[in-house]
Amino acid sequence: MENIRLNVALLRRRVPNLTSAARSVGLRPATVSNLCTGKIPVGRSEVRTLVALADLAECSLDELIIRGEKIEMIETGIKTLDLFAPLAKGGTIGLVARPGMGQLVLLAEMLHRLKASGYVTVLLKPEGEHPEVNDIMDEIQFVSHTIEEAYEKLAKLGKDKEIAFAADRSHVISGEIQDLQERLQNIGIDSVTTFLVDLKGDVVDEDLPFGPLETLWQFDADLSARHHFPAVNPIYSTSSVLEGAHLDQTHLTIQQRAKKLLRRYRELRSLVSIHGVEKLPSSEIQTYKRGERLEAYLTQPFYVAEAFTGKKGESIQLQDTLNDIRKIMDGVVDSIEVDQLTYIGKLN
Repeated sequence: MENIRLNVALLRRRVPNLTSAARSVGLRPATVSNLCTGKIPVGRSEVRTLVALADLAECSLDELIIRGEKIEMIETGIKTLDLFAPLAKGGTIGLVARPGMGQLVLLAEMLHRLKASGYVTVLLKPEGEHPEVNDIMDEIQFVSHTIEEAYEKLAKLGKDKEIAFAADRSHVISGEIQDLQERLQNIGIDSVTTFLVDLKGDVVDEDLPFGPLETLWQFDADLSARHHFPAVNPIYSTSSVLEGAHLDQTHLTIQQRAKKLLRRYRELRSLVSIHGVEKLPSSEIQTYKRGERLEAYLTQPFYVAEAFTGKKGESIQLQDTLNDIRKIMDGVVDSIEVDQLTYIGKLN
């Protein structure tokens, strides 16, 4: 099938309050979100859904649907992200988490890694008092206090630099982020990769809290409670980079196998917590143990947390991640204890 995807940037600019707008025309916000991130391929969506979105954006279907253009992936060196929800270069990434689930640590790590690879990091200071933002300030090169300051800085830097830009949801609710992105688009600046967080944690309870996104990182309370970081849910996090034509088929195959294993492991874990692993059917014990090992392997030491964890930060090439996960799923490491797979880089 021809490589097609939604013009997410256009939707973001034209329909700021997409949640309410979608409901007003009978669309489920979750469906719209899944179309934007590629979890539901455009080719499998209902025609009436696409027509309704085009009407909301006051554009034609040809404008809404982009054909033949690939979304470039930024390889982060973070196993969970690169496998399950790759970072879309020049896109908008939403971090969905409650306070205390590690979203600012992950954001700081992303800014650290991108800065090391030549990106300029810019923060739009959130409204109100948020002392927790100090946790990411070491990774920020430029701070803007108003949307106009941010525009001037991004417009100037974006002419010859790649930029990692971070902002709080308060600027999304006000419509300022959408206006900013439209103004940058109008002057031909497409080098800004935007990270949106919600310092209040309200996003967890809302549909499309950031509007249309290219990448969604959904944090998981259970992983966070068990200190499995980054606590990004590998099943519900997604990215438009994952559309079939954008990734190597091997990546997609391994990703789908890993999701299936983790989904079943989570179901079995609920049973094990009540009855113990010995009560599982023999056919499911292997699935449970391999899922447990895969979940452990997906934890990772961060550079920005070295002073707190005592563990050296690790960066893993995507190909190594794919090879390691295939080995775990195929049983090559069945004899290795789970704690030996926790907070490591690649398999030895």
